Amino acid sequence: MRVNGLAVEGVYVFTPEEFPDDRGRFLSHYQESVFGDAVGRPLFPVAQASSSVSRRGVVRGLHYTATPPGTAKYVHCPRGRALDVVLDVRVGSPTFGVWDSVVLDSLDFRAVYFPLGVAHLFVALEDDTVMSYLLSREYVAADELAISPLDPGLGLPVPGDLTPILSERDRAAPRLEEAREAGLLPDYRACAEIEAGSRV
Repeated sequence: MRVNGLAVEGVYVFTPEEFPDDRGRFLSHYQESVFGDAVGRPLFPVAQASSSVSRRGVVRGLHYTATPPGTAKYVHCPRGRALDVVLDVRVGSPTFGVWDSVVLDSLDFRAVYFPLGVAHLFVALEDDTVMSYLLSREYVAADELAISPLDPGLGLPVPGDLTPILSERDRAAPRLEEAREAGLLPDYRACAEIEAGSRV
């Protein structure tokens, strides 16, 4: 398995080794030893596993969880193809406001680890794109926050040949600077302390 860090501190992409034969392919999109070597601790205890199915053009995000309590994620795409984007919204982080992206698909089966305090978005590039999530905490609607994926100040790489399909919640979400001014963003040190004090 290959590991690459993205431009946002603490975010890693894991690309599994494949073992093809006349029956098809076998691969592992998570390996504890590889994850631990890259991140410096084991994967969080999984509190929830979720999936979404999206048609081409659907944009989900930018979503993050109020911290505390915070939620870490391990995400992959078992069917279809998605442009996966991470944005650092941790106030005080050396990479605050920085985003990076990677294509997740059912060819390479890459997976992405998102630590506490970063925002996640994906764009479905094909119909019936499935995204699968392991989460460190169960979903609590009151703790779920969003940044506008159309914030012109971010310049996110939403493909120009797609008409973005957004939920009302994402369409109404504040821009990054508005969320910062309103005190809605997580603190970098608080995120680090929570991660250091637990297996998240």
